[in-house]
Amino acid sequence: MWPRSDALGGHADPRGGRSGRPVGGTLGVRGAVGAAGGLVFLLLALAACAAPKSSVFVLLPDAEGRAGQITVSNRAGAQVLDRPGQATRVTGPDRAPAAPQAIDDAEVRRLFGDALAAQPGEPARFILYFKGDSDELTPESEARLPDVLQSIRERRAGDVGVVGHTDTVGTRQYNYRLGLHRATRVADLLVAAGVDRSLLDLDSHGEDDLLVPTGDDVDEPRNRRVEITVR
Repeated sequence: MWPRSDALGGHADPRGGRSGRPVGGTLGVRGAVGAAGGLVFLLLALAACAAPKSSVFVLLPDAEGRAGQITVSNRAGAQVLDRPGQATRVTGPDRAPAAPQAIDDAEVRRLFGDALAAQPGEPARFILYFKGDSDELTPESEARLPDVLQSIRERRAGDVGVVGHTDTVGTRQYNYRLGLHRATRVADLLVAAGVDRSLLDLDSHGEDDLLVPTGDDVDEPRNRRVEITVR
């Protein structure tokens, strides 16, 4: 079992990396995850009235089970964490990070429970579909608007992404404008229902981000959509 002592829990997304300075030395954390997500948590075990004497890093998967990898290094050496649940300990600037060990969910919760509890929840995502060459929602998608509104209110959302998409019928320029019209239409419906317009982030991908890959000039209903992300 990893000793906990008095602990400060922190976290970093390995897409950006993180560095710190335990025991007066320089500790580097470098992440490479590509499209994958994942979290790395840092636990500083503190002795009473003393500088941090050890650091524990553990790589956790994202909501889809992806973790990528991170490299934990100092001037004495480096270790790569590339599997969910792997952890390494660094006890000083002149001691290389320890060989990775697997820790189970119970130990992760014991060490990092407070930090995990403070993490924001995963964004809520909704897809609303449209009639052909139109900014009019299908009846089924219009019926889902109350679910979107409920999510925005319950999460006390600080940002709501609204991105319009189209199929490949028509020119790229036309479809960009159509995607923006669709995003604007949904935004107007949300505002009319009481959502603060300043929370809404509108964009259009036109035909450039197909849900269902097709060739040109293909009428595909599943590509005629607005994607809403509630954060």
